[in-house]
Amino acid sequence: MQAADRPDPADFARRVRARELVVGYWITLDAPFATERVARLGYDYVAIDAQHGLLGHSGVLHGMLAVDCGGSAGVVRVAANDPTAIGHALDAGARGIVVPLVNTAAEAAAAVRSAKYPPHGVRSYGPMRSGLRVGPVPAQADEQTAVLAMIETADGLANVEEIAATPGLDGLYVGPSDLSIGLGGAFPGDPAVQEEFDAALTRVLAACEAAGVAAGIHTPHGDVARRRIEAGWTFVTVASDVVHLENAAREHLSTARGQA
Repeated sequence: MQAADRPDPADFARRVRARELVVGYWITLDAPFATERVARLGYDYVAIDAQHGLLGHSGVLHGMLAVDCGGSAGVVRVAANDPTAIGHALDAGARGIVVPLVNTAAEAAAAVRSAKYPPHGVRSYGPMRSGLRVGPVPAQADEQTAVLAMIETADGLANVEEIAATPGLDGLYVGPSDLSIGLGGAFPGDPAVQEEFDAALTRVLAACEAAGVAAGIHTPHGDVARRRIEAGWTFVTVASDVVHLENAAREHLSTARGQA
């Protein structure tokens, strides 16, 4: 995709709130050069995983630099629903944050407060790097950044309608692995809970529709991403760097040994 044909990353939060389709990629490795190459491919956003990813705060910062160079919108899955973690991600230049393990509307409201400046929140003013592209006037920064709450537990699912209706929240984001386990699965994707899992996704979609917020979900590969999009999900992430690296290396090894 040519740069001139790509949506402006500065328009990312508006597109999320308008429930326009945005397709992203997941980064777990502290490899800025590789992240930049991915960001140049045409993904609407590239998400840096600060919860389970193999990187620290400096890795998040370097990832945001790489994503900006590549022309995508930078998103961070923060380590926890915590003002410091959320503030660090936003100060590094994130245009969106994904907050894990949100189980109640009160927890969703706390995430929103952490991401917004006064009078709507408690974010401390110190945009450092983010001020070069986001804001830096507080009201502008609030408007230009999106906040999504992860639904990945049985409690989160039980409260999903109230969570989706939280003022200031821009969307929900399903973590399929944890949600599958939370519904009683022995492992992510356990077929024994497939019916319950499918029903959970239907419920999350309906909650997003009723609240008028974005419906987000992680997917293992492009085929599943396509099916989710066709089902009505508007914020869809495809796999991750380490998964694709391993899969490609395995395929090439099998081919070289005549085992393909």
